[in-house]
Amino acid sequence: MGRGRIRARLRLSQLYTFTCLRPPLDDVEGSEGYTRLVYCNQPHMHQKKPLKYRANYISTTKYNFFTFLPKALFEQFNRVANIYFLIAALLSLTPLSPFTPVSMLLPLTIVVGVSMAKEALEDWHRFMQDKEVNSRKVSVHKGDGVFDYRPWEKIRVGDVVKVEKDGFFPADLLFLSSSYEDGICYVETMNLDGETNLKVKRSLETTSSLDDDESFKNFTGTIKCEDPNPSLYTFVGNIEYERQVFALDPSQILLRDSKLRNTTFVYGVVIFTGHDSKVMQNSTTSPSKRSRVEKKMDKIIFILFAILLTISVMSSIGFAVKLKFQAPDWWYLKPKDTDAYFNPSKPLLPGLAHLVTALILYGYLIPISLYLSIEVVKFLQAIFINQDIHMYDEESGIPAKARTSNLNEELGQVDTILSDKTGTLTCNQMDFLKCSIAGTAYGVRSSEVELACAKQMAMDLEDENEDILSVPKHKNITPEIELETVITSKDEKDNKHVIKGFSFEDSRLMEGNWLQEPNVDVISLFFRILAVCHTAIPELNSETGDVTYEAESPDEGAFLVAAREFGFEFCRRTQSSVFIREIYHSSGQPIEREYKILNLLDFTSKRKRMSVIVRDEDGQIFLFCKGADSIIFDRLSKNGRVYEEATTGHLNEYGEAGLRTLALAYRKLDESEYTSWNNEFLKAKTSIAADREVMLERISDVMEKDLILVGATAVEDKLQKGVPQCIDKLAQAGLKIWVLTGDKMETAINIGFACSLLRQGMKQICITALNSDAVAQDARQVIKENILNQFTNASQMIKLEKDPHAAFALIIDGKALTYALEDDMKLHFLELAVGCASVICCRVSPKQKALVTRLVKEGTGKTTLAIGDGANDVGMIQEADIGVGISGVEGMQAVMASDFSIAQFRFLERLLVVHGHWCYKRIAQMICYFFYKNIAFGLTLFYFEAFAGFSGQSVYDDWYMLSFNVVLTALPVISLGVFEQDVSSEICLQFPALYQQGPKNLFFDWLRIFGWIGNGVYSSIIIFILNIIIFCDQAFRPEGQTADMAVVGATMFTCIIWVVNVQIALYISHFTWIQHLFIWGSIATWYLFLLLYGMVPPTISGNSYQILVEALAPAPIFWTTTLLVTVTCNIAYFTHISYQRCIKPMDHHVIQEIKYYKKDVEDQHMWTRERSKARQKTKIGFTARVEAKMRHLKVKFNRKASTFTGKPVATPLQQSP
Repeated sequence: MGRGRIRARLRLSQLYTFTCLRPPLDDVEGSEGYTRLVYCNQPHMHQKKPLKYRANYISTTKYNFFTFLPKALFEQFNRVANIYFLIAALLSLTPLSPFTPVSMLLPLTIVVGVSMAKEALEDWHRFMQDKEVNSRKVSVHKGDGVFDYRPWEKIRVGDVVKVEKDGFFPADLLFLSSSYEDGICYVETMNLDGETNLKVKRSLETTSSLDDDESFKNFTGTIKCEDPNPSLYTFVGNIEYERQVFALDPSQILLRDSKLRNTTFVYGVVIFTGHDSKVMQNSTTSPSKRSRVEKKMDKIIFILFAILLTISVMSSIGFAVKLKFQAPDWWYLKPKDTDAYFNPSKPLLPGLAHLVTALILYGYLIPISLYLSIEVVKFLQAIFINQDIHMYDEESGIPAKARTSNLNEELGQVDTILSDKTGTLTCNQMDFLKCSIAGTAYGVRSSEVELACAKQMAMDLEDENEDILSVPKHKNITPEIELETVITSKDEKDNKHVIKGFSFEDSRLMEGNWLQEPNVDVISLFFRILAVCHTAIPELNSETGDVTYEAESPDEGAFLVAAREFGFEFCRRTQSSVFIREIYHSSGQPIEREYKILNLLDFTSKRKRMSVIVRDEDGQIFLFCKGADSIIFDRLSKNGRVYEEATTGHLNEYGEAGLRTLALAYRKLDESEYTSWNNEFLKAKTSIAADREVMLERISDVMEKDLILVGATAVEDKLQKGVPQCIDKLAQAGLKIWVLTGDKMETAINIGFACSLLRQGMKQICITALNSDAVAQDARQVIKENILNQFTNASQMIKLEKDPHAAFALIIDGKALTYALEDDMKLHFLELAVGCASVICCRVSPKQKALVTRLVKEGTGKTTLAIGDGANDVGMIQEADIGVGISGVEGMQAVMASDFSIAQFRFLERLLVVHGHWCYKRIAQMICYFFYKNIAFGLTLFYFEAFAGFSGQSVYDDWYMLSFNVVLTALPVISLGVFEQDVSSEICLQFPALYQQGPKNLFFDWLRIFGWIGNGVYSSIIIFILNIIIFCDQAFRPEGQTADMAVVGATMFTCIIWVVNVQIALYISHFTWIQHLFIWGSIATWYLFLLLYGMVPPTISGNSYQILVEALAPAPIFWTTTLLVTVTCNIAYFTHISYQRCIKPMDHHVIQEIKYYKKDVEDQHMWTRERSKARQKTKIGFTARVEAKMRHLKVKFNRKASTFTGKPVATPLQQSP
C-alpha cells in the first residue's frame, strides 16, 4: 500500500485515562498453561510437533465423510423401536418367523434410510455455511514484502495478515501496526460481547513503524504466550523483537470475528487459529437435541413393548398348554412326528420358541413407520416455516430458516425465553427525544411507549364510552383525560428530513429560538456540556462535508448530534483540546471556541457518571458532569438544587415513557484547588499498586461534589422494529423472558424499560457483588454471604407482598452472577428469579450465558429457548432446548450454531405462537393417532391367534401387513401432521393464550395418551368380535358355504382400513382437498390393491387369488359388515367429542364455533371481549404497562372527582383492567 497511511494527529494514549502502564514482564515460557511459541512471519516453523498447531478451518457440522455412517446409524438405532425391528428382521431369516424376510427387512431399510438421508441433507447445509466462512479471503504475507489474498482456512500460525477496513479478523492476531501514526485501531466486538460501540486497540510502539507491506520483508519475532483458552478479556504473553522483550496485554490482541472499523488497514501476526481461537473456544460441540414429545414417545413405546411382551408370554404359555394337553388328540397334526418346535411331550422348548414367533407376530403393535412419518412431517413443517412470507425480512432479504426439523414441536412448548440484547432486541440506535433545562421540560414528540400506551387506553375508553357519559363531568377533571387524548392523537404530520439520532421537536429550542427563552445562560451551558463532556472523535466526510461521530456509546453520539442541531457543533479534537462551533451567537456570526481537556474521569458501571475538567478561552476551569440522576443529585451543593424538584418530576415522566435519562451538572473550580487535586490524581494514575483503581475512584469522588444541576436528557433507545409488540404478545402467551447481556447494568435497565420488561412502579431487585479489591483472604466468602443475604431478603420481600398487582424485576451483574451460579448458590438464585416477572443479567460472559441457560433448563425442568445474534451467544444457543439465531449483518456464528434462524426478533412471535402452536398439536395428535391405529390393528392378530389355539398363524396375508403402515395409512396421518389447524394463524395471534396448550402439554399428557390407547383396544375388540360372530356360522356364498380364513382376514382388514380412516376424518379440524384425497384415496387404494393383488398368479398371491372379484365383492355380507363395524367403532369417539364440545369445550372449540357461525363479524363487541380474555395475566409487556398506568389514572380520576362530590365516584374505570 506504499506510504498511503493516515497521519492521525491524535494520540489517544495521551487522552484516555484507562490507558495505563503495561503489566510487568513475566517469564511465561514453560509454565503450565503458558507453553505456546509463535515464530512471527515464519509459519513453516509450525509444521512439526510440538509446534504443529490447528489449522484455521472451522466446522460446526455433526458429521464428516468418515463419521457419517457410524454416527448416523448409532442415532437411528438409539431409538428403541428400531432396535426391536432390527432384531425382528434378523429373526425373520429363521424358521421361527411367521412372516417372510422381505416383509420385515424392507420397512426397516426404508425407515432408517430416509431418516439418514434427511440427517445428511441438514448437515450438508451446515457444511455449506462453514464453507462460506472458511472461503473468505484476507491478505497474507507471502515473502519479500509481497502480500496476496488467501482463504481463511489456509491461514497458519505465524502468518502476517493485513486486514482492511470493515473486514473481519480471520484468527486471533497480535496487533502490530495500523494506518494511524500512533498505532491505534477501532474494533467492533459485537460478535464477541454483543456491544456495538467501538473499542480502541493499541499496538506496541516498537512495531507501530511497520507501516507498509515492504516493512515485513525481513520482519521476525518470537511470541511466548498462554495456551488456547476461552477468556475473551485476558491475555498473557510477551514478544521478543529486535533483541528486546516486550510484555503483551489484551489491548494488543485482535480476536477472530471482531470487525475493523474506521481504520484503513491493520497488520497482525496470527497467534491462535480455527478452534484454538478464543471465540471458538467459547463454543461447544453441536449437541444432539431431542424434543420432549419424542422423549415421551419413547416411554410410550416402552409401554407398548411391555404390552407386546405380556401378550407374547400369554401366547407362549397358551401354546405350551395346548401342546401339552390337547395336541396329542389332534391327529391331523401328526403329534408323533416331533421336532424342536413341536413336541407334545416336551412343551417347554416349543413354548420358548413360540415366544420368539409371537414377538415377531405382534410386532405391529410397535409402529415402525412412526419415526419415518414424523421425519417426513417435520421436514415438510420446516419447509412451511422457511416459506412463511410473514417471517421474511424485506430489508435484508433474509427468510426464516429451520436449520434442523427435529425440534419443530418443541417450539410450541417453550416456557422461558433467554434473549441477548444488543442486535437482538435493539438496533443500539439512540434518538434524542426530550430534555429538561432549568426546571423546564422541552420536547413534544411522544415516545413509542407513550404512543402504544395511549392507543390502548383510547381503545379501552372507547369500549366504556356509554358508561363514562354517566359520570358527573367537572371541568377540572377534563384536562386529565384530554392529556392522554393529546398523546393518542399525536401523529407526525411533518415529513421533515430525518436526522439519525435526533427526533427532538420543540420550536422553543430549535433554530436558535432558545435565545428568546428565560435562563438563556443555563440553556447555553446545558448545550456546552453535551458538546464537551464525551470521548467521541469527529470524522469529516470529504465528499459531503458532513461530520459524523465515533462514540463509545450510542447515547453519547446522540448527545453530540443534539448539541449540533441546537447550534453547538463539536467539530474537531486534538490531543489536548476540543473545538465547538457555536452557530447562534449573540454577535450574529458563528464562532469557534476551544476547550482544553485537563482531565477525563471515565464512566464505569460502578461510578455511573462521567466527568471532564476543561479550561475555557477565558482561563476559567469547569468540571462538566453527566450521569445517573441518583448519583448526580447526591453530589449537588446546597445552592445547586434550584431545579431539583422540577427536574425530578420530569425524570419520572421520562422514565415512565421508557426513555433513558441522564442528569447534567457542572462545577466551577479555583486554580489552586484544581492544581492540588491534579497532583493527587496524577500520582494515583501512575501508580502500579493493586489498589490503583480504588485510589483513582476515591480521588475522583473528591472532585465530583458540590455540583450545580443544569438539567436532564431523555433519549429513546431504538428497539428493533416490532420488538415491544412481540414481547407483549409473548408475555400474553404466558412466556417468561430473561435478558442476558454483556452491557452495563444501566444500559440493560433502560432497554428493559424501552421494551416494557420493566416499568414504573415495578420493584427492582438489584443484586451486586461487594468490591473485593485488595481485601482480606476470606473476601470470597464474605461476598458469597452478602449475595446470599440479598437473595434471602429479596425472596422474603416477594413472599410478604400482598398487592396482587405488584411486580418484581431481578437485575444481577456478571460479578454477582459468578457466585450465584456456584453449586451451593444457584438454587437460591433460581428460586428468586422464578418469582420475578422479569430477569435481566448484565455484564455476563458467553460462558455465563450458557450456564444461566443450563440452570433454567435443568432447574425448572421446562423448555427453554435462547435467542441471539453474535458469537458470544453461541454457548447459550447450544445449551438451550431450542436455539434461535438472528441472521444479522454482523457475522453468522449464532446462526450456524442455532436450530432456527430469523432475521428480526419480531418474527419470534409468529415462529412460536403460530408455527410452534401448530407443530406441537400436529405432532402430538399424529403420534396419538399412530399408536391408536397400530393397537387397533396389532391386537386383532393376538385375538385371532388365541382363537386359533395359539398356533402362530396370522389371519392376514403378509402383503396386507406390509402395506398397512407403509402405504394404506401413511398419507392420511402425514396430512394430519402437516396441514391440521385448530385455528388460523390470525386467530393464533389474536388469542395468544392458546399457546399455553403446549407448555401445559394438553394434547400429549398421559390421560390423552391412554385414552387413545384405550380407543385402539376398544376398536380392535369390536373389529375382531363382530367379524368372528358374523362369519363364524353364517353362510357367506349363495350356495351356503361359510367363509374361509382368507375371506375373514380380508374382510377384517377392510374393516380396519375403514375404521382408522374414518377416525382420522373425525379427528381433523381443518380440511383441505389434500386431506380428502389422502383419506378417501387410501380406502380406494385398498380396494385397488385387492383387485391387482388378486390378479397375480396364485404362486404369489396364494389364497388371495381373485378374492375381491370372486369372493368379497359379490357377497352383501362383506359390505354390511364393513359398514356395521365402522359405525360401531367410531360411535364412541363421536360421542366423546360431541360431549366435550357441548359441555366442556376447550378454548379452540369456542373460537371454532364463533368463527363457524360468523359471530366475530356479527358481534364485534363479543369478539373483542373474548380476545381480551384470551391472554395470560402478565406483569410485563405493553399490555401490563397500560394496565398499570390505567390503575394509576383511576386513582387520580377518583380523587379528582371526590374533591367535588365529597365522596368517591364509582366509574367503570374502577373495575380491574
